Amino acid sequence: MVRRRRAGFTLIELMVVLAIIALLLSIVAPHYAGRMDRAEVTVLRENLALMRDALDKYYADAGRYPETLDELVAKRYLRAIPEDPVTQSGTTWVVVPPENADAGGVYDVHSGAPGAGPQGKPYAEW
Repeated sequence: MVRRRRAGFTLIELMVVLAIIALLLSIVAPHYAGRMDRAEVTVLRENLALMRDALDKYYADAGRYPETLDELVAKRYLRAIPEDPVTQSGTTWVVVPPENADAGGVYDVHSGAPGAGPQGKPYAEW
C-alpha cells in the first residue's frame, strides 16, 4: 500500500516563516519611525522658510507686513497656509508681530507644536 503525502505546509515550516517575518519587521520598524520623525522636521523647516520668504516679499512690495497670514493667501503670496506637520493643522502657527505696531501684524511665524525637535530646541523657537 502506497501512502500519498498530502500537499501543504507543516506547522514547523509555518512557524519558521513567521519567525523570519517577525525578525525582518523588528529590524525595519524602528527605521521607519525614525524616518517619519525626520520627514516631519524637514517639512516643518521648509514650511517656515516658505512663509518667512512670503512675508519678506510682501514687506518688500507693500512696505509693511500683513495683518494676518490669510492676507498672504488673499494677495497670492502663498497658495494656501501650509500645514504644521507636527500638529497636522494650519491653524496652530504662532504669529510674531513686528516691534512697530504700525508696520503690520505678522513679522514672523513659529510652530505652535508642543515639545522639542531632535536637537532639543523647542518647536516654538524655530
